[in-house]
Amino acid sequence: MNAKILPKANVSGFLGDLRNKGYEIWGPVEVDGAVDIMPLDGNASPVTEYWNSRVSPKAMVFPQSERMFVFSVDRSRPDAFILKEVEEPRIGRLAFAIRPCDARAFGILDKVFLVQGAWKDPYYARKRESMVVMALGCNSPCSTCFCHWTGGGPFSREGVDVMMTDLGGGFLLEPVTDKGKELLAGIDLSGASPSNVEEAKRLQDAATTAMEEPLDPSGIRKRPLLEMFGDSYWERAHEACIKCGTCTYLCPTCSCFDIQDEVRGPCGIRGRNWDTCMFPLTTLHASGHNPRPTGKERFRQRFMHKLRYFLDDFGTIMCVGCGRCVQFCPVNIDIREIIRELRG
Repeated sequence: MNAKILPKANVSGFLGDLRNKGYEIWGPVEVDGAVDIMPLDGNASPVTEYWNSRVSPKAMVFPQSERMFVFSVDRSRPDAFILKEVEEPRIGRLAFAIRPCDARAFGILDKVFLVQGAWKDPYYARKRESMVVMALGCNSPCSTCFCHWTGGGPFSREGVDVMMTDLGGGFLLEPVTDKGKELLAGIDLSGASPSNVEEAKRLQDAATTAMEEPLDPSGIRKRPLLEMFGDSYWERAHEACIKCGTCTYLCPTCSCFDIQDEVRGPCGIRGRNWDTCMFPLTTLHASGHNPRPTGKERFRQRFMHKLRYFLDDFGTIMCVGCGRCVQFCPVNIDIREIIRELRG
């Protein structure tokens, strides 16, 4: 198995070695009392004792704001208004100590950006291809987590290159893919003992057992689509929602974006920015018509897309059960309750 032990006292040195090998490293950092996944510079120490981060690592491959082209609006230049693609350096990216649910989320984003026939999003693809994922399993899952409902678990290995298990004084590092084996082979760490592996297995089993009985959201497919779409349930379900977009911006699988041109002085950029189905401008046509004019339609779109449309298209729901939308919703809307209602 080639598992290795990373003492907690050696984490900074371990990351420093990988940084010297050319990796851009992202990991959990405490910011204003919360934990966010963000780039780790040479001075930042990752947090490894946390339930889940407030911000997911989605921005590693799908930035919140991303420059795509630049152009000049100076009419005296021969290249005025000609779009030039922004060149992005090809570097290795390491996601360190992210949670298994977030590792699984990259697989869902892949279905959106990479698995659309012959078409691939080049901006996403460049970042994704050079990415290595080290996921830190959850010894104590949070009460808002429901990853086991969505096909995952506190130690799911889907989308993971190296699985990390917190043994107290250090981490057991288990390579899952060839990328993971290559990463660990180039680092001088002690090999894991059989007792280390046994202890990790005990912790993994205990974490899985501690979670409540799962509910399979794919059972929603048993209801006819048109029946679900027209159900009076949406009339009352959306009333508490204030359409703030918190759930979508924190979600590791939401992929909506808008493309805008911006000009400052003689220079312009064409970039894309995260968008959300909860805002009315998202579906506003140039004619002035809006097919989702009220909060009910937008609320319904969010949950129907995640729990039914994506399921019909790709065979899985567009959710990994990270619980962020449950934890940070300002009006306490719980997607687990919506799943129960839609199955019923």
